[in-house]
Amino acid sequence: MSTSQGGHRALRGQPAGTPPLRQQTPATPPVVPGQAGRAPARRAARRRRTSPFAVQGLRRIVPQALVVAFLAGGTSAFVADDKTVRLSVDGVPRTLHTFADDVGELLAHEGLAIGAHDLVAPAPDGRLTSGVDVVVRYGRLVRLTLDGQRREVWTTARTVDDVLRRLGVRAEGAYLSVSRSTTVSRHGLALDVRTERTVTLLADGRERVLRTNAATVREAVEEAGITLSGQDTTSVPLDSFPGDGQTITVLRVTGTREVREEPVPYAVERTRDPRLFAGTEVVERQGRAGVRRVVYALRTVDGVPQRPRRIGEEIVREPVTRKVRVGIRRPPSSVAGADGLDWGALAACESGGRPDAVDPSGTYGGLYQFDPATWRALGGSGAAQNAPATEQTYRAKKLYVQRGASPWPHCGRRLYR
Repeated sequence: MSTSQGGHRALRGQPAGTPPLRQQTPATPPVVPGQAGRAPARRAARRRRTSPFAVQGLRRIVPQALVVAFLAGGTSAFVADDKTVRLSVDGVPRTLHTFADDVGELLAHEGLAIGAHDLVAPAPDGRLTSGVDVVVRYGRLVRLTLDGQRREVWTTARTVDDVLRRLGVRAEGAYLSVSRSTTVSRHGLALDVRTERTVTLLADGRERVLRTNAATVREAVEEAGITLSGQDTTSVPLDSFPGDGQTITVLRVTGTREVREEPVPYAVERTRDPRLFAGTEVVERQGRAGVRRVVYALRTVDGVPQRPRRIGEEIVREPVTRKVRVGIRRPPSSVAGADGLDWGALAACESGGRPDAVDPSGTYGGLYQFDPATWRALGGSGAAQNAPATEQTYRAKKLYVQRGASPWPHCGRRLYR
């Protein structure tokens, strides 16, 4: 024990540089017969299971194995999603690799915008598989004028010839504003097409049948060798489009001018005059018609005269307005000393009862055949035959009061029946 304690003290208080003392190794237990091979193996196994180094190694190996397994699976999925497709845009093909699931996703990845008039095959929602062909054709706007009719057509055709073939337009013998091999750009194209047509022309008693793609009737007439001169024209407008099977007649026109003088009616100006009895009109100024000079165009078409057409006019003499005074005064109906006489019988004898009657000499007029001087002396205006019947009777009564029945030597006695 002293040695052991001294050994510990020497170990603790050993000077620096002195080799350490070796510890004693415990005595080896005695070997039991039959256990010499099995017992050491079990102990070694227990030490391996409980060794901290073994646990740490296991902890390092498990995550590494999981990473390797994940990478192996991801690589398999990566390879499975990669597809090889052939993409053709407006006839230009190329092969590419893609992970897109459908056609629309592929086009989006390639920066290809698709419009309403564009063609995509397969459809944008179609699923992609390796080896598929995807075709894109952009629509183009063709402003087409076909035989004078204008319209706009959207097409995926890339040449004028392809456009005409798709529209079913017969191009043989037709006029085209551009070549059939012209490429239709993405910006579109203006195309004028005039197909060949059959037109019949009648001129100077002859019939001509013409195959033409003329744009106007005038061009067709010129192609037929027909000359228009002066006022010559055709049965349809010269600038119109000649249709297939149309018959066009050439009209030979000769024309002259004629000047005519025509009267211009005068106006009548009526003025109300309270001094005149109602129904009485006095002409203060006679009207006079004016004169108008009119120029007419006279045409003869194929020898047949046409209706004259007015092409100009001028006033040579201005018309003079007629001025008339119109009475509005109510005439009296009675004259003392003459009301009880038979004035109807006297009027029937003198004028047949007609207020506007005039004798054959033109001197006497009216119901009672007044001469102008007597009529004016009684206060009448104008001529008696132009005055109302009531006024004529009134003035006849005044004349009777002045002179009796003597103004009517033959019919005066009828007043007393």
